[in-house]
Amino acid sequence: MTETPENVSLATAPVLALTADGSPVEGITLVLPVYNEVHGLPALLDSLQAALQATGVTFEIVAVDDGSTDGSRDLLRSRTDLRLLEHPVNRGYGAALKTGIRYARYSVIAITDADGTYPHEHLAALIARISRADMVVGARVGAEVEYPLVRSIPKWFLVRFAEWMARRKIPDLNSGLRVFRRDIAERFLKILPDGFSFTTTITLAMLTNGYLVEYEPINYRARTGHSKIRPIRDTLGMLQTIFCTGMYFAPLRVFLPIAGLFGLAFAVTFAQDIYYRDLTERTLILFVAATQLGMFGLLAQMIDKRSP
Repeated sequence: MTETPENVSLATAPVLALTADGSPVEGITLVLPVYNEVHGLPALLDSLQAALQATGVTFEIVAVDDGSTDGSRDLLRSRTDLRLLEHPVNRGYGAALKTGIRYARYSVIAITDADGTYPHEHLAALIARISRADMVVGARVGAEVEYPLVRSIPKWFLVRFAEWMARRKIPDLNSGLRVFRRDIAERFLKILPDGFSFTTTITLAMLTNGYLVEYEPINYRARTGHSKIRPIRDTLGMLQTIFCTGMYFAPLRVFLPIAGLFGLAFAVTFAQDIYYRDLTERTLILFVAATQLGMFGLLAQMIDKRSP
């Protein structure tokens, strides 16, 4: 990975008060992960510059080229209005974001995708709301949302599962347009995945740890070029991410339903045993399994809450 610190462009607009206590921050770092998006990059970068300048906030754009092979890296090197970080090989969407966060100059991070799907004119609204939240997410629930059906069906079930874990409604689980505080994101960097589940994980991590997450309705356009998302593999990966994040931050929400299923099975087999007057090993095993899973969940929840 190389860094070109000379390729930096900062807006000269006045700084806004963005912290919770009203004190000013020094600026916004927008992290842009890029992997083989050469055709749409020029228009995208111009759009980002215009949108960020309109916010009235000092900013920098940090583009992270994630091993592009189509000329995206050369195009980014030719731009003088951004700072470029480079991965020698493709490491993943989340890995690129984590690199950008680590090298960010400012305490407030904005992220977006390089495929042209997100309306960057909404950045001003997201940034304005960060003064009263730890993360503001652009929720794709606007009047004009172009979302593939093949992705929307499994996503509906994943969102319901995530809402069970987080104990609150989640308008958009994995939107790629969001603004958050860098110091909070850095607390979770070790568990944030290198793939597309980065946004899902940081959403659940913040919600299950009591951070304030707000949502701003946005539109969503069809992407420029070919999608790099693999529907089946990435959906399974997201399911695994939600489960693992729940195990990490809300273990009782994971173990309680499983223990409940074993407890229900125990009740059924116990009733059968009473009817036939013969207590079976199956019933005993189900009772022990339900008890142990419930106790394990309670213990994990206690350990999690006692951890700093």
